[in-house]
Amino acid sequence: MSLELNVELILYHFMQIGIAFLLALPVAINREQSAGGAGLRTFPLVAVAACAYMLVGMSVYEGSDAEARVMYGILTGMGFIGGGAILKSNGKVGGTATAAAIWNTGAIGVSVAYGRYEIALVLSFINFVVFQLANPIKKISGANRNQE
Repeated sequence: MSLELNVELILYHFMQIGIAFLLALPVAINREQSAGGAGLRTFPLVAVAACAYMLVGMSVYEGSDAEARVMYGILTGMGFIGGGAILKSNGKVGGTATAAAIWNTGAIGVSVAYGRYEIALVLSFINFVVFQLANPIKKISGANRNQE
């Protein structure tokens, strides 16, 4: 087996992983400033890892059913990581929105791996907007019983 380096492919994958990283930053910065838990390190790493695993799966399995199983594994892993963000204390549950955002960030990484940048951009935008607007709207409506 030859280990020939394809510089164009390396640069293309570097670009894809970089895009996944950048699209995770808005929600990462928001979470870092307000949540104190998952934040500036977690969200970009989730997006980068999901993108990288999918890129590897795509290159190794090339359109087979096994490629889909790689994606299922990523989805399951994001659920597991997100589950760690959910905490119950004094009858209140917190962290569910952060868990959902982690799952969404994994989807950003997978979308970028498939070259579906428009989907990744929309997911990033929605993640950011929800966290920017949710708490002010919850405060106005009086529904802020359980800050996430």
